Amino acid sequence: MVVLTYLCWAIALIVCIPVLTFTLECWLAMLPGRSPAPLAHAPRLAVLIPAHNEALVIQDTLAALMPQLVEGDRLIVIADNCSDDTAAIARSAGATVLERQNRDQRGKGYALDFGLRSLDADPPDIVVMVDADCTLLPGALRTIAQQAAQSQRPVQALYLMEQPPDPSAKDSVSALAFMVKNRVRPRGLQRLGLPCLLTGTGMAFPWEMIRQSPLASGNIVEDMQLGLDLAIAGAPPQFCETARVIGRLPQQDQAATSQRTRWEHGHLQTLVTQVPRLLTTAIARQRLGALALALDLAVPPLSLLVMLWGAAMVGAIAAGWLGVSWAIAGFLGLQGLLLLSAVMLAWARFGRSILSLGQLLSIPLYVLWKIPMYIAFIVRPQRQWVRTERDPAPPPKADRAP
Repeated sequence: MVVLTYLCWAIALIVCIPVLTFTLECWLAMLPGRSPAPLAHAPRLAVLIPAHNEALVIQDTLAALMPQLVEGDRLIVIADNCSDDTAAIARSAGATVLERQNRDQRGKGYALDFGLRSLDADPPDIVVMVDADCTLLPGALRTIAQQAAQSQRPVQALYLMEQPPDPSAKDSVSALAFMVKNRVRPRGLQRLGLPCLLTGTGMAFPWEMIRQSPLASGNIVEDMQLGLDLAIAGAPPQFCETARVIGRLPQQDQAATSQRTRWEHGHLQTLVTQVPRLLTTAIARQRLGALALALDLAVPPLSLLVMLWGAAMVGAIAAGWLGVSWAIAGFLGLQGLLLLSAVMLAWARFGRSILSLGQLLSIPLYVLWKIPMYIAFIVRPQRQWVRTERDPAPPPKADRAP
């Protein structure tokens, strides 16, 4: 019984770490923030867009970007292992196109490294990376570029997802979860002057920093890994909420599942391998930012966090009936209330336009939908980059988030 008691307390304390981190980030996001002062001069930009068979969407992406460029800026599309008209469409839109063919080295990281190497002869001040299926809203490009030039640190724009024209409840819950991860939690960290994770698109880097970074890899979450590598090197990313980039949730169920699997398996793999590395850096070099990133990364995807808490709660109740102290169940119950308060607060402040109050009731079904994904991570985790199939859709007319 003593061993069981210690085991139950250990599990409750382990679950408490991500629950408390998540809760604090959401609570802190309610505080107001300040925007950095603009620079007196505009830095020279190079925008890199890795594109693998993106003929359906690349034209809309470039159309949103072209008006934001000024004289001296460069817009470069890396047509990576393409078998469609991506390169021709990008050239007709006015972009410089680099074509790359390498069937053995596939993935976004290899494409970005190829594009970066093309800038060596005439380097820009700032390199901006944008996915081929995303739309940078007006002013976003210059905003993140100037913040990167001013801070000499990587900058991550606010990356949100637009739902399909006729979204299902699952689409709406997914968009809410995405918003909490990419807006609410980084905003909370920013309120304390702490860094954020990179989220894959709408990222700006000072040239001298990014030119030495290891990009050429098949990592399925190469953006997250890049941000952690830069943080450990002494340049943790900053969040820029005023610059916004919009992606689109896939309309096809298979594509949506594939996309979520890649993101979440990559997150979990990175959590396991990189949290100890960040903690070591935080202790050895006394870096608060590295500790903050370690705690932030240690928060699993929200659905999985709810599952872990629920399993721990059921175990604590069962242990209570066996004679273990009910204080453990009470402690986990308090964690559940904190988790619920954080989700509801985030929804009330930022998510009511995404998900109605009635649709909140569908969250348990969404959690159940994710169970096979997490079982697959244990049995056969995804380790290779797989492109998400695109839906032909127009770019969003405006940012719908409040």
